[in-house]
Amino acid sequence: MTLHQKVADPPRGHAEKHLSAPRPTGASAPSDSTRSFPQDVRPVSSSHSVIFPSFEVVELPQLTIPHSRPGGFAVTRKKGFRVYSRSVSRVTRATVLAGTLAVLAAGQSIRAADPIAPARSRLGINLSGIADWNTEHPFADAFKTSRPWISQRQGAPWGQGPKLAVDKLGWVQRLETNAWAETLLFTHGHAPPGTYFCLYEGEGLLEVRGSGRVRQQQPGRIEIDLDPSKGPLVLQLRHTDPQRPLRNIRLYMPDCGLDGPAGPFHPAFLARWREFNTIRFMDWMETNGSEQHEWADRPTPNHATYSQRGVPAEVMIELCNRLGAHPWFCMPHRASDDYVRQFARLVRERLRPDLIVYVEYSNELWNSMFVQHRYAASEGRRLGFAQKDWEAAWRFTAWRSRQVHQIWEETLGDRKRLVRVIASQAANPYVTEQILTFQDSARHFDTLAIAPYFSLNVSPQGSETLPPAAEVANWSLEKLLDHVRQHSIPEAIEHMRQQRKLADRYGLRLIAYEAGQHLVGVGGAENLEPLSRLLQEANRHPAMKEFYQTYLDAWLREAGGDLCCLFSSVGTYSKWGSWGLLEGATQVSSPKFDAVIQWNRAHPRPPTP
Repeated sequence: MTLHQKVADPPRGHAEKHLSAPRPTGASAPSDSTRSFPQDVRPVSSSHSVIFPSFEVVELPQLTIPHSRPGGFAVTRKKGFRVYSRSVSRVTRATVLAGTLAVLAAGQSIRAADPIAPARSRLGINLSGIADWNTEHPFADAFKTSRPWISQRQGAPWGQGPKLAVDKLGWVQRLETNAWAETLLFTHGHAPPGTYFCLYEGEGLLEVRGSGRVRQQQPGRIEIDLDPSKGPLVLQLRHTDPQRPLRNIRLYMPDCGLDGPAGPFHPAFLARWREFNTIRFMDWMETNGSEQHEWADRPTPNHATYSQRGVPAEVMIELCNRLGAHPWFCMPHRASDDYVRQFARLVRERLRPDLIVYVEYSNELWNSMFVQHRYAASEGRRLGFAQKDWEAAWRFTAWRSRQVHQIWEETLGDRKRLVRVIASQAANPYVTEQILTFQDSARHFDTLAIAPYFSLNVSPQGSETLPPAAEVANWSLEKLLDHVRQHSIPEAIEHMRQQRKLADRYGLRLIAYEAGQHLVGVGGAENLEPLSRLLQEANRHPAMKEFYQTYLDAWLREAGGDLCCLFSSVGTYSKWGSWGLLEGATQVSSPKFDAVIQWNRAHPRPPTP
C-alpha cells in the first residue's frame, strides 16, 4: 500500500441505516431524508466590498463566479471534529486579488444576473467540516486543517508509535528515541500548485515528505514546492527540544500570508460565498457528537489545528464580519449554561452590530443515529418528560432549546439580534407538532427549521418507491434522473407544504437548516461501487441544474421563500454521498453550484424599507 493510499481516505464507519423518528400507532409514516455518513468521522457595479471587523472597506473588482457539499458526511465525525482588524496596504490588496483571479482562471465565470448583497439573499450555506481531506481550503494557513499528530516508531506499523506528549494546544513537547510525529494535509487534493511557506517557532527538525519538495530552508522557515494533485503533503517532526519545543507551525498557501487583507481566510473562499445571507456552522463546530461541555473545552485560535475540536468562535465571527453574513451557531448538546453565556458574550462583543444571530440547540436531536439524540432521550427520561426514548428526546429538545435561547437573549441584551431556531424532521409533521406543543414551547421560538432534501436513499432491501440497490445499480443514468424528477422532488415539495402549515399555525417562520439533493446508498448499499458511481454521475449531470432550480422555485412558492441553507459547500464525492455544490476549491463551476448562484441572484429578497 502506498502512502497516498494509506492516508487519502478519512476513517470510515458503517454506512448507517435509513432512519426516521418513531410514530404512534396509526400515524402516517412518510420516508425521511436521513443521511448516510461515516461513524468516525453551499447595472453591474465596479467593485465588491469585504467588511472588516473594524469596518474598513476593501474594494475588490467585480467577480462573477459560480458557486457550488464536500463529502459532507465524510467530514462529520463522531469525535469533536484570530486575526483581528488591521490596516490594509496596497500590497495586500494586490495579494487578495491575485489569489482570487488565480482560482477564476481555472474555469469560466457564470452570470445570470448582477451579484447581490448578502442581506438581499434568500440562501445560506453549510460549510464543510475541517479535516485534512477537506477540499474547500478556507484558510490562508492550511495547517489549521491538518490531521492531529500521528505517532510513528521505527520498525512499527504505520500509526502505532508511542503515546505522544502533547500540550493543551496540540503541540508535541518531546519525542522518544527512534520515534517521530507526523501530520497530513491535502489528502484529497484540490489545492493550487505553487510555493507554500512553512513558518514555525522553537527548536527542532521538521521534514517535508509526500508530494512536497523543499525549495529553500532556514531555521523557522521552509519554502515548499507543492502540487497537491500528486498526493498529500506530510510534515514529519523528527526532533523537538523539550526546553523549547517546535510549535506554532503555519503553512501559508500561494498568494496568502499573515498580513493579507483576507486575514485568516483564503481570498477565493471569501469570494465564493460573498453573496450568501447566512453561514451555518454545524460542521465547523463539530456539533454531531460534540464533547464540549464547559467553556474551557472549546477550541481557541491558538490551537494547532481546527480538525479536532472545531473552529474557534472568534474565527467564525471574523468570517461573518468580513462577508456581511449572519452566523448560525449550533450549541453543543452537553454545553453548560456558562458555556452558552460565554459564547453569547463573545458574539455580542465581536459581531458586527448590523448582523443577527441564528441559534440552534445542537443538530437533529430527533435523529437516533446521533449521540446527541441518545443524550436528549436520557435527559428527557431523567426529567420525567416521557418513558419512550423518542418522545423524551423530542420534549427535552423543546425544553433545553428554550433555556439556551433565554441565556442568549439575556446576554445579547437586544432581542432583535437573536433568531431562536427549533428544528424538526422534515418528513414527519407529527414530530414537529410534539416538539412545538410541549409546555407551549412554540411561543418561545421564532423559526421552525427543517431539511427538506430531495432524496434517493437506496437500500439493499428497497422500499415502496425504489427497488433493491442491486437493481438500481443497473439503471441507466436517464432512468435514475427521471426517478428523481418524478418522485424525489415532488416528495420534497410535499414535505415543504406540510411543514409550512404547522409553521403558519404556530406563528413561526419556516426556514431550512439543510437542503439540496440527497442521493446516496444506505444500510450497506453504499458499498456497491456501480451504485455509488451512478449516483455521482447524476450529481455531475446537467439535469442537476434543472433539479435545483425547480426545487428552489418550490421553496419560494410552497414554503414561503425564507432562508434556505444548502448542504453543503465544497467536498469530494464518495460512496458516503455527493454533498458538495463544488468538489474542490480548484473547481469554479458545476450544475449544482451554477443553479444555486443564478437562482440566488434572480430571486432576491425585497429591499428593506
